[in-house]
Amino acid sequence: MKIAFLGPHASFTQLACSQIFPDDELVPQSSILDCFNAVKNGEVEKAVVPLENSIEGTVSMTLDYLYDFENIFIETEVVMPIAHHLMIHPNNESFEKIISHPQALAQTFHFRFYHFKNTETQDFSSTAASAKLVSENPQEKWAAIANSYAAKLYGLKIIHENIQDFEQNHTKFIVISKKRNFLPLKFPKTSEKTSLMITLPEDHAGGLHQVLSVFAWRKMNLSKIESRTMKKSLGNYFFFINVANEWHPVLSENALEELRSIGAIVKFVGHYNEYLLES
Repeated sequence: MKIAFLGPHASFTQLACSQIFPDDELVPQSSILDCFNAVKNGEVEKAVVPLENSIEGTVSMTLDYLYDFENIFIETEVVMPIAHHLMIHPNNESFEKIISHPQALAQTFHFRFYHFKNTETQDFSSTAASAKLVSENPQEKWAAIANSYAAKLYGLKIIHENIQDFEQNHTKFIVISKKRNFLPLKFPKTSEKTSLMITLPEDHAGGLHQVLSVFAWRKMNLSKIESRTMKKSLGNYFFFINVANEWHPVLSENALEELRSIGAIVKFVGHYNEYLLES
């Protein structure tokens, strides 16, 4: 089975993907959009993409594509500890610019502020890609922020370890596919949830309260509510909601029917487990 992931090799997504699918063919993609398109076009069976980081919050592109792409569902969610390291080419003793993914740069802001305040930074497509770029350009005085596997794969020297601003730095990754599957994994289970994308019936006072009351009177606990602009005009949003309950064939389905009856547009994204991976 072919599994797409946000690459290149040695990205954090690849580390998560290799734990979830140790015996399958892993196919790197250059962007989250490419991962979704690979699933949509049938080039791969599933894809693994980042959804949320404990420091920087939701990966907005993933949320937007879950809304935009029809018939793509979440099969499972995994949480993996994230450790960032600062690395350089072994031929160099110093550097003048730090390259990494914007999320990694944000997650190491305080370290860089206190140790390399005046050093230029540059956004790159992924942490692993930044490590690869540094390895291929020894003539440039560049450093990368990436994981230890990337340092080993691309022959870089780690000069500062565990530079993330918070020790408890974790990222959630999701497995997506065109099938409404429930994918069990052999890892410690942390929760069970249902994800929905909801567009309010109309822009009026109390509209969100009306939607939330559908869950409240049924005592269905919401573990996440996040709004995202629909990119049509100011004030138009959809809501990403996680219901922290086992799927009940009557209670849950009736909740969806009531939402639709009040004019809300409901997109079922998936019912799945969350698991904890190794670092």
